[in-house]
Amino acid sequence: MTWNKPMPANPVVAVCGATGAVGREFLQVLHDVNFPASEVRALASARSAGKTLPFEGCGQVPAGDLVVQEMTPESFQGVDIALFSAGAGVSKAMRQAVVDAGAVMIDNSSAFRMDEDVPLVVPEVNPGDVAWHSGVIANPNCSTIQMVVALKPLYDISPIKRVVVATYQAASGAGAPAMAELYDQTREFLGGTPEDELTVSAFAHRIAFNCIPHIDVFMDDGSTKEEWKMVVETKKIMGDSNIQVSATCVRVPVLRCHGEAINVEFEGEVSVEAARAALEAAPGVTLMDDPEAKSYPMPGLLAGTDGSYVGRLRKDPTVPHGLAFWNVADQIRKGAALNAVQIAQLLLP
Repeated sequence: MTWNKPMPANPVVAVCGATGAVGREFLQVLHDVNFPASEVRALASARSAGKTLPFEGCGQVPAGDLVVQEMTPESFQGVDIALFSAGAGVSKAMRQAVVDAGAVMIDNSSAFRMDEDVPLVVPEVNPGDVAWHSGVIANPNCSTIQMVVALKPLYDISPIKRVVVATYQAASGAGAPAMAELYDQTREFLGGTPEDELTVSAFAHRIAFNCIPHIDVFMDDGSTKEEWKMVVETKKIMGDSNIQVSATCVRVPVLRCHGEAINVEFEGEVSVEAARAALEAAPGVTLMDDPEAKSYPMPGLLAGTDGSYVGRLRKDPTVPHGLAFWNVADQIRKGAALNAVQIAQLLLP
């Protein structure tokens, strides 16, 4: 079933999971792009009901505090767009209520990404896929988003045969408690707290002054689910099941912004000069690549930015048609909240 309910010019927007790191970023992005909402509802769990969240306003909604409401199936009456970042379980539980209310769910969890009837959308890559949604549109994994934004202009020069990517993923990818744990552990570690007494709860191991090659659960083939997501999501978003992807995902002691070392093998020749020109012209991509000036993307300097930043662009001489580059993006902005709001913009009349 293709959705045929018209979207009003000034939709009512529900932010679901509003008190979390991505939920708060949803509110900031709605303001930053001046989304033309007529109303913004902040929804969260019962324990957060009654809290207030500062909102700078957007569209017809003035600046002021939003009172958090408990999210229930009845919360979506009158809602046109529901931005979800409350976990896969909540998304699954609320899907029918959202669709029955006539709202479009834009879901940031992994709940529906690989469902055949759910588009998986990155607006710079496959905006046309929003046309066939049936009430739910999935926001891809943050690591996949920033990579495909950079891959798309290169793919348009020559189809991609293979991608090998190693990620350097920020603590905030695991949520606000994980960011707090990085702060707390760093203080403890520098203060001399013994290793076995450090606070470890958000990750499998200490994150302070460490790198953890383990994100999400391990699968039968030895890869993690995070790595699997990058493989299957890239194929779906790019619309090419022949692209081969090998990913190794690592958590690093950075607060915001994921880094990725990416090697790409193309079917035909793609020169560094042609790649550079394509990346410079591509929407959503910022080329930051001047080695002589020591200019390249770095997570510590790009928090709060919207683009997918590319640097260290060079030939990969180990394959016939190869390029290597370094990619950084703020995974809370482009990797989550901004991408979802950009999808919502695609739905506007």
